[in-house]
Amino acid sequence: MVMSSQAAPPPPLTPPATPLVAVESRIAAAAALAGRGADAVTLIAISKTQDAAAIRPLLEQGHRVFGENRVQEAQGKWPALRREFDDVSVHLVGQLQSNKADDAVALFDCIHSVDRPSLVSALGKAMSNAGRAVPCFVQVNIGAEEQKGGCAIVDVPDLLRLAAEAGVPVAGLMCLPPQGQEPAPFFALLAKLASQHGLAALSMGMSSDFEVAVQLGATHVRVGTALFGSRDS
Repeated sequence: MVMSSQAAPPPPLTPPATPLVAVESRIAAAAALAGRGADAVTLIAISKTQDAAAIRPLLEQGHRVFGENRVQEAQGKWPALRREFDDVSVHLVGQLQSNKADDAVALFDCIHSVDRPSLVSALGKAMSNAGRAVPCFVQVNIGAEEQKGGCAIVDVPDLLRLAAEAGVPVAGLMCLPPQGQEPAPFFALLAKLASQHGLAALSMGMSSDFEVAVQLGATHVRVGTALFGSRDS
């Protein structure tokens, strides 16, 4: 019997995972470690500074939840994208000026940066005028950093009370832990605060620490660099 000297063809190459698939897999693994399901965590793709061409690949892969930092930037790109992808949800994750409350209520599906009484009042009026209740997160200055937005921990009860009086629905709490410090204690503290006030949602964790946040109860993680790459690249 004559054996062929021709080598067998190599197996087909598995295409590399997209950044979206990679991040979703990491979320699922972190959730499993905590005894949670991956579906308990909403991945917010932070698309600030990204143009429509950069956002479109994620949309075409089926992702539908995005985050923006500024009202004006979001106004410039999302209305057109929403005409193509009408099931998109856009969240405001950056600081919001009270005079932009009407625009924010009209455009966004969730606001993550409610941090002061004047903004609560402006949002309450904007939601009443628009007939639209937009879920919000109270941003907590969890590390008591002077340069960072968010209400002080001791002010959380009063801000929640004001939100209820103004008709602003609060889904949960949001934080940005101090840079250069281990984030876990700050995430755990935010989770404890939310539990004390009967709030189910936690917006915490970014590209550098979202797995830790998921293990400590995050329901929303805000991931930009791991999906879009560094803005300097």
